[in-house]
Amino acid sequence: MQRMQKLASAIQDAARKLLEEKKVDLVVGFAKGSLPLRSTPCFIRRPEEASRLTWGFTCENNLANYLRRREGKVAVVAKGCDVRSIVTLIQENQINRENVYVIGVPCSGMLDRAKVDEAVDGRDILEVEDKGGTLVLKGKDFAREVRTQDLYHDTCKTCRYGNPVIYDHLVGDPVPAKPEDDFADIAAFEALSPAERRAALASDFSRCIRCYACRNACPMCYCTECFVDCTTPIWIKKTPEVDDNIMFQAGRVFHSAGRCSDCGACDRACPMGINLRGITRKMVKEVKELFGTEAGVSLEEKPALATFKAGDPQPFLVKE
Repeated sequence: MQRMQKLASAIQDAARKLLEEKKVDLVVGFAKGSLPLRSTPCFIRRPEEASRLTWGFTCENNLANYLRRREGKVAVVAKGCDVRSIVTLIQENQINRENVYVIGVPCSGMLDRAKVDEAVDGRDILEVEDKGGTLVLKGKDFAREVRTQDLYHDTCKTCRYGNPVIYDHLVGDPVPAKPEDDFADIAAFEALSPAERRAALASDFSRCIRCYACRNACPMCYCTECFVDCTTPIWIKKTPEVDDNIMFQAGRVFHSAGRCSDCGACDRACPMGINLRGITRKMVKEVKELFGTEAGVSLEEKPALATFKAGDPQPFLVKE
């Protein structure tokens, strides 16, 4: 808890100074939510408002979503996955690097609200006590102590970029590096037969209500008109049928190929609890294996599908 409070204080100081010196017109960060274990995006324009900013393991939103095509200079409080999205958006000319001041925050992980709810059997949490490595979740007539690490998002457990790859001001000490991701979950899916894969996808996407929350939460989904909204031609029907749901998700994932930072924003946004990250990670794995690149880890390295190398694998062009 003390570490989080120190980080929050340092973020407030950095934001206040930037606004006082008029180096930025806006600071995008996080403020406390109205419920325990909730944070919400926060937009600060005056130095005296900087005290609203906070930091903790509930600051899960990818704030890169609020930076595209924004006029004036803006500072953003960003963890590792946010920064990777920012890097990709800079490469795609959606963000002007000169107009963005990155307040980087090393991140050990963010809480998965679904896991928190499961830990308390869906009961309302009224108070939370942070005891360092554990959280005491308290409500009416109950108190349950849970290891903090057990509540982290799955994406945080495999993330190798807890430390921002670029920043203008780093708050706090870097976190330890994690081992290479072995994509064990994707390997298990790949081991299934084609029929079993189809059945698994159909089971997941039969629950999709086509609310497009995943699309809206993703910093990489910024087309003026999405292909699913087109009427000439009509790519998929408007009703949420399984085949059309799979078509939508397949299109979304292919459009993010080489651009997805595996931030998990789509997963967290889904109200139906669908394993959206499973298909995005499949594409992340394919791009890494085929082209040896990961999205947003370097401003100098072009995205995999934005450049061409003579040695790129192209088996789809070869007739066997």
